[in-house]
Amino acid sequence: MSDLFEDAVRGLQHLAPLPQRLRPRTLAELVGQQHVLGEGSALRRAIEDDRPPSMILFGPPGVGKTTLARIVAERTGAAFSELSAVSARVDDVRAVIRQARDRLGGNTQRTILFIDEIHRFDKRQQDSVLHAVEEGVVTLIGATTENPYFQVNSALLSRCTVIELEPLADEDLRIVLDRGAREIDATVPDDVAVAIVRRAGGDARAVLQTLELAWQTAQAEGAPLEARHVDDAARKRPLRYDRAGDQHYDHASAFIKSMRGGDADAAVYYLAVMLEAGEDPRFVARRMIILASEDVGNADPRALVVAVAAAQAVEHVGLPEAQLNLAQAAIYLARAPKSNAAATAIWSARRDVREEGAKQPPAMLRSTGYGGASARGHGEGYLYPHDDPAGFELDYLPDELRGRSYYRLSGEGEERREETRGDHDG
Repeated sequence: MSDLFEDAVRGLQHLAPLPQRLRPRTLAELVGQQHVLGEGSALRRAIEDDRPPSMILFGPPGVGKTTLARIVAERTGAAFSELSAVSARVDDVRAVIRQARDRLGGNTQRTILFIDEIHRFDKRQQDSVLHAVEEGVVTLIGATTENPYFQVNSALLSRCTVIELEPLADEDLRIVLDRGAREIDATVPDDVAVAIVRRAGGDARAVLQTLELAWQTAQAEGAPLEARHVDDAARKRPLRYDRAGDQHYDHASAFIKSMRGGDADAAVYYLAVMLEAGEDPRFVARRMIILASEDVGNADPRALVVAVAAAQAVEHVGLPEAQLNLAQAAIYLARAPKSNAAATAIWSARRDVREEGAKQPPAMLRSTGYGGASARGHGEGYLYPHDDPAGFELDYLPDELRGRSYYRLSGEGEERREETRGDHDG
């Protein structure tokens, strides 16, 4: 009976989606990830010797996380249990662990527990597997598209090896594409192959899905496979972006550093990525307002005005039109002369306050607006600068901090002109 069932399953295999039919079953068939699975690497040796460590496989979709777990399942002499964090409950995890204990005690057989999308487990669910991993009852393989350092609790992370899988390079995707074309007997011109690979965004699954659908469309038309079929099959290139995790912070960081470094083209590109991925434009505007003072400052005081105006435009106009205002501001900030003098001034002053306490203003600066203030020496020695230019030469810091300098001109933009005028001694 089981033979009949297996024959039926094999008979239906040709109806499975192309990515499923071509899923690699050995390390030799797996494409890419040579940085962690190259010949002689520690992870490859561990898998080949059937001693895989507990690990968290982290990377974007379509790079081989689930495939690698299934390859381990094919090679191992251990029992292999698979759960999806989307549907699994704590009771399901406990049942697997209970069975694992029975196997280990009964015939010393190990158990590998694969949890797909482990980032969807809450703290209680993650804790349910923690002790079993710690005691060696199960070897855990978790797969996640989210940065595990944000999503997996530190206790579980400390007991696992984090393996970061990278988006596949174009040459790796071309290998996947060629395998797919052979499987469905498709003729793929070079320009079409390039279009499919470029649209895939490092995702092997996307390559095969796009190829299969584009080829089916071309066949239905009785036409050769063309770029227009690819455009129809893959209307939008997948974006590896998450608004609460790794990609959010990485792209925001790249955006800020590009403006700080004066690269307007890169700044506009990272702005485009964030907007295409659905990033909150108010977040983008806030970062530009901060940068306008932190990295441009008084080298170009107009930068803050431009950044604030862009933020106001986001509120008043909204997307998609406000992308123009954000782009204008990003370009302006990137091209503006740079100075962090204002930022370092406040940082240094606050550090002194924290370390030395708040010093009293000199008597000449203290309030004279109440009876008895003059008797206490308040206001004595103060020179009104508009009446006596010597007032500009006084040191207004507390007596204990006389001569200390917080704001040091950068020599860039307006601060260079200010230094030339001699308005400050730097």
